[in-house]
Amino acid sequence: MLKLNNIEVIYSQVILVLKGVSLEVNEGQIVALLGANGAGKTTTLKAISGLLKTEDGEVTDGNIEFNGVRVDRKNPEEIVRMGVVQIMEGRRVFEHLTVEENLLTGAYVRGDRAGIKKDLDMVYTYFPKLKDLRHQTSGYLSGGEQQMMVMGRALMGRPKVMLLDEPSLGLAPFLVKEIFDIVKRINAEEKTSILLVEQNARAALTIADYGYVMENGRVVLDGAASKLSDNEDVREFYFGLSGVGTRKSYREVKHYKRRKRWLA
Repeated sequence: MLKLNNIEVIYSQVILVLKGVSLEVNEGQIVALLGANGAGKTTTLKAISGLLKTEDGEVTDGNIEFNGVRVDRKNPEEIVRMGVVQIMEGRRVFEHLTVEENLLTGAYVRGDRAGIKKDLDMVYTYFPKLKDLRHQTSGYLSGGEQQMMVMGRALMGRPKVMLLDEPSLGLAPFLVKEIFDIVKRINAEEKTSILLVEQNARAALTIADYGYVMENGRVVLDGAASKLSDNEDVREFYFGLSGVGTRKSYREVKHYKRRKRWLA
């Protein structure tokens, strides 16, 4: 459904960020993209959604296909109309608008009023709290409420693929679980494929079907989510667990050892 073929991304015609990244999201899948800060995860999503162009970034090699159509030369609006919607890191909301007005901005490419009303009701089914807050100014919502709102706003665009960037960022653990449970429901009930960028590897791999691990602009490991969860290096570096299940500081993990083993 979504396929990145050995893409290279450069910012400002000089800064090489992605170095031959390849990955796939099949129809109906949740795919987790894991990695530390600066690994290139968000850049990967922006390359797919076309938002690189707003930051002087460019796909300079390889290509990105959605349902067999090349999209890396298309603008963001065209990509949204095709069914690829990105939810940005940090809950980018229109703070002066109400919750419902924010949700309706997600349907700006649509003209079917009846369908928009139906989908608004669907969003309130997934996020009943938003219905109670629909007339509230968005800037006054909590972080968890804003995360629900931006996910609902994305659903208003009827996405075939949702690009979800760090949904757990800054949220309390009980809210993280609630958000991830809803992501799983959306995937199952709406048949929406999801590419999930997340530093909370444990939570991401719990709901994902497949996963990729990035380091320094490259994919260094991939596999079924269950296998990645059991991988010694993933457990040690991302879960903070040693081979015997004890807690371990990330600083104790030798970077070069993991790189050597993964790239062998």
